[in-house]
Amino acid sequence: MNIWTRRLLYAIGTVTAVVLLYAVVYQWGMSVFEAESITYVQALQVVVEAITTAGFGGHAPWQSTTLNAMVLAMNLTGVLFVFLAVPVFLVPLFREVVRSHPPTSTDTSGHIILCTHTARGDAFISELTARNQPYVIIEPDRDVARTLYDAGYEVVVGDPESVDVLEKANIAEAISVVADAEDDVNASIALSVRELDTDIRVVTLVEDPALATYHRLAGADQVLSPRQLVGESLARQVPSVMRTTIAEGVPIGDAIELVELKVEPDGELYGKTVRDLRNQGGHGTDVIGAWKDGEFTSPLPGAYVLDAGVRLLVAGPSARIQAFQEEAAATLGYAAPRAVLLAGYGRAGKAAASVLDGTNTSLTILDRDASDAVDVVGDVRDPDALKRAGVREAAAAILTVDDDTTAILATLVMRDLNPDLYIIVRANKESDEHKLYRAGANYVQSLATVSGRMLASTVLEDEEVLSFEQQVEIVRLPAGRLAGSTLHAADVKGETGVVVLAVQRGEETHVDIDPASFEIQKDDALIIAGMTENIRRFETSYLG
Repeated sequence: MNIWTRRLLYAIGTVTAVVLLYAVVYQWGMSVFEAESITYVQALQVVVEAITTAGFGGHAPWQSTTLNAMVLAMNLTGVLFVFLAVPVFLVPLFREVVRSHPPTSTDTSGHIILCTHTARGDAFISELTARNQPYVIIEPDRDVARTLYDAGYEVVVGDPESVDVLEKANIAEAISVVADAEDDVNASIALSVRELDTDIRVVTLVEDPALATYHRLAGADQVLSPRQLVGESLARQVPSVMRTTIAEGVPIGDAIELVELKVEPDGELYGKTVRDLRNQGGHGTDVIGAWKDGEFTSPLPGAYVLDAGVRLLVAGPSARIQAFQEEAAATLGYAAPRAVLLAGYGRAGKAAASVLDGTNTSLTILDRDASDAVDVVGDVRDPDALKRAGVREAAAAILTVDDDTTAILATLVMRDLNPDLYIIVRANKESDEHKLYRAGANYVQSLATVSGRMLASTVLEDEEVLSFEQQVEIVRLPAGRLAGSTLHAADVKGETGVVVLAVQRGEETHVDIDPASFEIQKDDALIIAGMTENIRRFETSYLG
């Protein structure tokens, strides 16, 4: 029952009850004060005449003051009903008429259908918009759909589990469907999609990785678990825990690799500048950016000094990267065992713990729910619980809780208890990242941002996003207006901030590129790296 039906029924019920009650009282009043016996129907007629101000009834004038006052009250009640009808019915009805209404169908083609709107879906939409990729959101909540429609989103209101709604979203002309709702709903969406189209690509997201198998059985081509990814990524931010990060670079094609190097006070990299590294690596190795005190900087100026604790993101030919790692071997060894506090043992927390297992850490787990793996049971915001978990002795803390407000307060408490603690936090909303940094976090990773990049990496095939875990994107793009020019002449890095890692020309991948002499050709594809805004600037400058 919608709101207008409820309002109408309430109004009819109220008016009817008042009229019937007045009729009973009027019939009794005529008998007592006017000494005249009338039927209930006659009393009802007089009440209706009085309330509607159509007349005062055949019994007028009345001799008693009580009956006259009663009729006056009925007249005023009728006027009151009229005045109440204005705010209750007329004004809302007028607003409803002038309000925009989200469509129930679309004729968009070549689009990606995103089932329901979420914060992580919003990050994905930003990726799509930047690439001029059409999309349509199916949103079951009409008010949410109206808000999105007013904000300029492409949206269709309806139930994404419904075959009819999927057809109205023009699934026949779509290239992919992304199910981003609750785990059970996503499985149902996949089944509905497969009922209409057995070939379209279906991507679902799961909170519980154990359900991934059932999503695939329902028809999903790929199942993503962002919380698992974020938990693993957060664990790799713990200082001096570099085993997994260094040992496993991100391969980019057959010839290029992306790795993270950590600067230690006794290592060969310590005290050098980025210019020194570039001179050392020639044209084959590029420094994409660096983390320092939780802040990522890209591109790096040549004078950027590699102090202790700086972590470099470096890309280049696999052979050259291997040599670079060997030269920096002193920075890659294990540090002395360090105490790490893991606060919050949900899915992301478990993923973080699995990464830290077997490394040079002494891990203490704090959670509000008791389990075999939890060392201390308590609230992450409770100073006493944090003290019992060893926050004052810990070198680092990983905070993975479902509520950002809780995370902000817990960060404040941790920072107060241990000013030297390296605090790593998962933010559920991108908008809360800055609050967490102000609260004292050293490194914050947004679940929504990582999820959006994860979706982009999976769904976008024409522009491959090869690294969604870092704060950079590595994509493959056409040469566009760079054709006929060199990287040096176009000043690509200076103009956009991106680093060109390689040029694909036919079956060959050129990685040892001299920016001053290597000329870009029309059919070349460039593999570039940079922060999201740098990639967008490149697209605008050379492809838009």
